[in-house]
Amino acid sequence: MSIHRSLKIRGGLARARNVLTRVERIEKLRKDKKFGDDDSVFGLPKVKVVVIKAKKKEKKAPEAGEDAEAPVAEVGGSPPQ
Repeated sequence: MSIHRSLKIRGGLARARNVLTRVERIEKLRKDKKFGDDDSVFGLPKVKVVVIKAKKKEKKAPEAGEDAEAPVAEVGGSPPQ
């Protein structure tokens, strides 16, 4: 039985997975040079999954010389005589 199309999530998995498939584990081990062509695909060592957290956006600070030292105009003051 399949899932109705209105119930599917567009982005696939919304959160990070903590279990890798065998192919993903082999790719990770090859990248770390811990798996060779002659090694068996059975009994692979554990591979730690690093979850990347989204960084918060920093507010843009005004640069030196731009509006940082601009004079403030008075509002509602009496006109000069």
